[in-house]
Amino acid sequence: MYLPPYFAEDDREILYSVIRENNFGVLVTTVDGAPLATHLPFLLEGDTLVAHMARANPQWEAFDSGAEVLCIFHGPHGYISPNWYVSKKAVPTWNYVAVHVYGTPSIIDDPAAALAMQERLVAEHEAGSPKPWTMDGLPDGYVEGQMRAIVNFEIPIARIEGKFKLNQNRKPEDRAGVITALRASPRAGDQELADLMEGREPESAT
Repeated sequence: MYLPPYFAEDDREILYSVIRENNFGVLVTTVDGAPLATHLPFLLEGDTLVAHMARANPQWEAFDSGAEVLCIFHGPHGYISPNWYVSKKAVPTWNYVAVHVYGTPSIIDDPAAALAMQERLVAEHEAGSPKPWTMDGLPDGYVEGQMRAIVNFEIPIARIEGKFKLNQNRKPEDRAGVITALRASPRAGDQELADLMEGREPESAT
């Protein structure tokens, strides 16, 4: 992605945190010369993304080509009004956090490994529930049938990019005005943006 150095984030742990907190991502590939995207929940395990998609989805059929794929994850984002700047010579913009992951997918063929991956994905999202749901109570044969209808795969992370576009190229007083306005917003995402902006010092755009 277009990544000016003053918006770049290369701390892998910070980028992994964005993925964990916003794990519903977009898998992008090229099939027959055309882009194809699928929205999927991912699980980050070490330096590997694991996920699954419907077997009826043709996207997985290109995995054996050895081509690299792109996974996109979005963090907090929101509109920034010029009214919020002390410096009035400005236009509207959008602040956001995005992480791009690149790697070559491989299909998890082993039924036991695929089932274990699904159990870990369920456990991840049931965590914190007073009574976490598990697959244990499902009828015999039901899980097996459901597993046949999906394709499980993993993507070892070969490359990762992070963009934290948070007005780092603006004057401190302009950033302060944006933070104040975001704090006054009823949107939860705007509060998260304000938190992120407060944690980052302005940097020169030159």
